[in-house]
Formats: sequence, structure tokens, C-alpha cells
Amino acid sequence: MLKIKKQKTEAVKRKRKKLTPIQAVKGMRDILPPEQFIWDYVLENSKKLCHNFGFGRIETPILEYTELFHRGVGQITDIVEKEMFSFETQGKDAVSLRPEGTAGIARAYVENGMSKWSQPVKLYYEGPMFRYENPQAGRYRQFHQFGFEIFGDECPAIDAQIIYLAWKIFQKIGIKNTIIQLNSIGCGECRPAYKKLLTDYYEMKIHKLCPDCKRRLSDNPLRLLDCKEEKCAQVSSGVPQIIDHLCEACHDHFKNVLEFLDELEISYVLNSSLVRGLDYYTKTVFEIWEVGKEGSQSSLGGGGRYDDLVGILGGETVPAVGFSFGVERAVERLLQGGLHLDQKIEREVFLVQLGNMARKKILSLFNNLIDARISVGESLGRGSIKSQLRMANRFNSKLALIIGQKEALDGTIIIRDMESGMQEVITMESVIAEVKKRLKG
Repeated sequence: MLKIKKQKTEAVKRKRKKLTPIQAVKGMRDILPPEQFIWDYVLENSKKLCHNFGFGRIETPILEYTELFHRGVGQITDIVEKEMFSFETQGKDAVSLRPEGTAGIARAYVENGMSKWSQPVKLYYEGPMFRYENPQAGRYRQFHQFGFEIFGDECPAIDAQIIYLAWKIFQKIGIKNTIIQLNSIGCGECRPAYKKLLTDYYEMKIHKLCPDCKRRLSDNPLRLLDCKEEKCAQVSSGVPQIIDHLCEACHDHFKNVLEFLDELEISYVLNSSLVRGLDYYTKTVFEIWEVGKEGSQSSLGGGGRYDDLVGILGGETVPAVGFSFGVERAVERLLQGGLHLDQKIEREVFLVQLGNMARKKILSLFNNLIDARISVGESLGRGSIKSQLRMANRFNSKLALIIGQKEALDGTIIIRDMESGMQEVITMESVIAEVKKRLKG
């Protein structure tokens, strides 16, 4: 009977197939502890500068009604047409994972009555966004943005302040070789006439355009300036420049923005083809580009003014301007540039134990040290005192607290100075006070 049972067990093992490991969804990735040091460095410096500039933090939901992005971002955009993660809830609501941050911030401004607050309202945010596009270096389907917005002030100086803060963040984190790409795309007064000029121009060369540009020509000709297809870029090189067709108000606004940037001594170049990819922008648009070692350039982030967005979302007409950058891209640039941060995880005190009774004492002591705001390391699974002390050295611990069977019975503990190797036996009741004294010394 025993032999038959054994044969059946072995047969079951042979039939059992090895399960395929489950991987992360395409375009989404894990951010592991070594890289988190760089993330923390970027976000902490960005947050600190925003606080210094008077911005308050806001968090909005990751999930929003799809209509928000249809109305705010624009239906004839790559984001809405191709890239949104949209679905219907059990209650038949059409919702989407947010593809960008500004529309949600503007919705929150309207919904929470921020127009009644003291103006301007300065807000910053950070968090995950989602776009269904082909993953590549620095670009993922789940990515993270850091951004900031100012509502309630139409002064050109606010545009310059947003640009200055964006530039300052990259300087602060160590991406210094940057330049501002700048343009004005006009407003509802002057843009229609310019769109007519664009349409007339492109219709004469329509046979040279990609299918997307042919389709968008009648609805949103400005988007053709943003097309990355090589043949479309060649056609766009000869288009009339919008800066020559601005109304007087937009012309004066842009002129003042440039003068404020000159005063701040920030380098910039005018880029007549820069329109950004979202419909809500008006007047000033800009991107921050990194100048590469070989003279190549790549965008780190962008923004601009969007004076009509709050009104489009059902609020009063409120001027606004903002900027955002991709955290992944900034982290990637810093790593490529050789940024080195001290990635050693340090613990002031390391707990060393030998035997089950000692482990019980260690658990209690661990909680007491944490309550006393002392950083603690331990390795309950290791039996060798020598191996635990090696780990204490890797954590750069100043002190090791050692409990064996004898100490557990006596209510004592050995305190060891990890630098000198000197040891002393003290009572368990006095350990917190003694540790604090030695750490302070």
C-alpha cells in the first residue's frame, strides 16, 4: 500500500507543470529601493522650492469622468483619441485614468469654490498618470508628473514666475544645461484668423501630410505644427509664424513675458512651431529642453497659460498658467549624468540576539526604541552573532545591543560601541536613556 501511494505521488509531481511567472503590465514598471533615492531627491527638492514660492499641495483622484478630458484637453488630441485608459463602471459611468494633471486641478478649483479664495491660488501636485502609448526609454504607460499651477492672475509676470520656478527646479536637482523654448499661440480673438492661414497653407500641400494630419486639418490645424512625422515636419517648416499674427493684447502680453525673463537673466529661444499637444493652452506656451553633449536637445517638461480652461469646465473665466515635468525622465537624465547619492540605509542602533528567549526580548526592545525615535536595525532570522554584527557594520550603526540567553534571564543587555569595540553590560530598564546619551555624545 505504501509503495502504491508513493508511486501516485511521484506521478502527480511529474504532471505538475511549472507556473509561468507573472510580470508587470506592459509599459508599467517597479521602482526599486536604489532608484527611490534619486526619486526622493528630485521630489523633495521640487516640493521645497514650491513651498518657498508660496505654493500649497493638492491631490486629486487618479480616476475622473472621461468628459473632463474631452472638454478640457480636447477631443482632437493624441491623448483623447489614442492614449486614455477609459472604461465604464458598474453604474454605467464613463471614467478614465487621468492622462495629465492640469484638467483635474482646474476641476478641483471649480468644484471647491477656490475662486472665492484670495487670488492668485498657487497649487502644486505630484503623482501617477496613465497613457496608452508605446513604451520606450523614459516613457511608460504609468508615469509620474510633478506640476504646479497659478489661478487668478493674468499678469505676464506670473508666466515668467512659472517659467523661472520650472527652470530653478532643474538647476537645483543638477540638470543645469537647459534652455527655454518659448512661443505664443494667441487667444480666441486672433487664433481663428491664424488657423485659416494654416488651413490654406496645408491644403496646398495636403498630399505630403500623414493620415492623422490630413484628418485633423479641418478641425485643429494647430496640431499639425506638433506632428513628429518627418515629412510633416518638413512641410511645417514653411508655415506662417503665429507670432506675426497675434492681436495687440497677445502681442503685448508676450512682449512683457520676454522682458521679465530678460530681467531674470534666463536664456530662451523663440520656437514658432511650439504649440504643445493640448487644446486648453492660450497665449504663452513653453518647454524646457536639455542641451545634450553632442548638441542634441530633448524636452524635460512643459507648460503655459490656459485662461479658458476653468470656464470650459463650468466655472467663471479665470486666467491660469502652469507647468509639469515627468519624474521618470528627470531621474533618467540624472542617472545618465552620473549623479551619485549616498544610498546606504543607516540605522543608529542594531539589535543582536541569540536564542528564542532573546528574540522575545528583542521584539519588545525594538518597539521601545522606535517609540523613542531611534532608528533601529535587526535580523531576527540570523543565528550567528558574528553575522549580525557584520550587518550592523553595513548599516553603519553606532551601537549594537546584544542579548543572549544569560542576558534574557538576568534582565540585562550588552551595549557595544561599533567603532571602538568596547562593550558594557547595563540593565534593560536603563537602555533607552543610555542609548540616547551615547548617540548624543
